[in-house]
Amino acid sequence: MTGMKEGAGEDPFAEDTETEEPNDKPDDAIEYSSSSEESNEETESTAREQSTTQRTMQIPYKFRRDGVQDGRTRVPLFLQPETKNAERDALREMEERFNDDVSLTDLREALMRVGLEHLDEAEDHLKEWGYGMTFE
Repeated sequence: MTGMKEGAGEDPFAEDTETEEPNDKPDDAIEYSSSSEESNEETESTAREQSTTQRTMQIPYKFRRDGVQDGRTRVPLFLQPETKNAERDALREMEERFNDDVSLTDLREALMRVGLEHLDEAEDHLKEWGYGMTFE
């Protein structure tokens, strides 16, 4: 479109289309690579580094979703009263640590993931509830 003003409406993420960079050296002072292979290797290395950086810089889940249920499957969760009380206490503790509201759904999934990383401790709780007992 023509006639649009530059400024706030510009796309800050658009790639720069300039192909030439200014050169402060006079023409006779320009250094040329002795081998085009060296130049290609440097270019490929730089491209790999930029690609790696772009992949590792990801927007956290909390900020890229529209709501706490986005990207999640609903599963029923039935808790014993003492577990429900401990969950409530954990939620308050996390909100104090972050000095911010914490979604109960996020807390539950975080607790689930930590539990999945510590199956031996989960096994201990299951044993307390009677798992592994035999009556022979």
